[in-house]
Amino acid sequence: MTDASSAAPADDTGNARPYSVSELSFALKRTLEDAYGFVRLRGEISKTTFHANGHCYLTLKDERAAIDGVVWKGQVRGLGVRPEQGLEVIVTGKITAYPAGSRYQIVIETMEAAGIGALLAQLERLKAKLAAEGLFEPGRKHALPSMPRVVGVITSPTGAVIRDILHRIRDRWPCRVIVWPVVVQGEAAAAQVAQAIRGFNAMRADGPVPRPDVLIVARGGGSVEDLWAFNDEALARAVVEGAIPLISAVGHETDTTLIDFVSDRRAPTPTAAAEMATPVLAELKAFTADLAARMHRCGGRAVEDRRGRVAAANRGLQRVPDLVRLAEQRFDIISGRLGAALAKNAAVHERDLVRVASRLSPLLLQRPQAVQRHRLEGVAARLAPGAARGLERTSERLAALAKLYAAVDPDRPLRRGFARVQRLDGSLVRAGASLAAGEEVSIRFGDAVTRQAVIDAKAAPAAAKAPAQKRNPSPSAQGDLF
Repeated sequence: MTDASSAAPADDTGNARPYSVSELSFALKRTLEDAYGFVRLRGEISKTTFHANGHCYLTLKDERAAIDGVVWKGQVRGLGVRPEQGLEVIVTGKITAYPAGSRYQIVIETMEAAGIGALLAQLERLKAKLAAEGLFEPGRKHALPSMPRVVGVITSPTGAVIRDILHRIRDRWPCRVIVWPVVVQGEAAAAQVAQAIRGFNAMRADGPVPRPDVLIVARGGGSVEDLWAFNDEALARAVVEGAIPLISAVGHETDTTLIDFVSDRRAPTPTAAAEMATPVLAELKAFTADLAARMHRCGGRAVEDRRGRVAAANRGLQRVPDLVRLAEQRFDIISGRLGAALAKNAAVHERDLVRVASRLSPLLLQRPQAVQRHRLEGVAARLAPGAARGLERTSERLAALAKLYAAVDPDRPLRRGFARVQRLDGSLVRAGASLAAGEEVSIRFGDAVTRQAVIDAKAAPAAAKAPAQKRNPSPSAQGDLF
């Protein structure tokens, strides 16, 4: 007989009522979620897909079965490891069904690597990826400063590591140390260390807090799980992007993390990192003193060498008295010969003069002078009549010009009683009608006296002007002004 609780409800005909597809799918979904609300599952990841909306879809498998899984975007950031194909993990979550596809899946809430071997395999794959990008190349790394003024330390502020670093730097090279506190273990460690590296690189050299010349990322030793935060890909890329030289001092000498490969220098211990970052002040002082002593000795040897060369050159030179005595002897010999040479030279010139003097006579100079005088007398006799005629004609022209000048002299009529009227600007007044009443004029008389006058506004009557015109003689009786 069939169990009544598991049988489908009957319809009006007495047969079992059929389920709809949706009813059956959602009934199975509720059954799975109720029975497997929390499971812990171990398997190998395959077919990993990160969707654009932030969700992660994957498949977990073993040697005989496989199950689909999904990590919602709110849980992706909190995963202990990044899902990668081939990684063996242990996940926790709940089993649910996907009604639209008639398949079940696990909704993953946490994920961790299944053992050390899986973590190391994941690390090797990440190292190979970054090495292929050239992030481990020595040519990309920066040189450490020889004498840093500011050292930046990224570590936990409460551990023994920071005390060892500060003590070592204080003994070797007193300088300013800036500590950026971070956690060095756990899920938040990688993000905080990366943020500290970017923060130091973003500082300005002239800012209120000076920019470090070198950085130290330090942590004490521990297990692979304890140091796993320093194998983070984002942290490695933050180290590569930084411009400040960085020393990695994570763990002990045998511990190796991903940050050791991308950093500019790797130190076996935090104390060794402090020694790499700073010189020894006492050694620098001793080195400087040794250089000063060597320079002093080299200078002394150079001076002694030049002194020896000067002495050797001095021995090869003649003495000053010997040089002067030789020149003095030559001077005495030449000065003794000078008197006789001058007398001999004078005698030679005297003989030459006597030989030429017999041929010299005043007639040699007087004969050319007589010839030139005769020529000048002939030329003068020919030029005298023409010059007289030209002078006479010039005198006549000059006399005619003098008469013409006297005739056109503007002051000549003034001496016969006339006057010349001029405006103040110097222009002549040629007609009385052109003068305005009240206008100032100047009147010049024959005795060279000039008077000022103002034109009266009243005009003389026409009847009085007519008789005056009749009394005036004719122009021919008045005479010519010129």
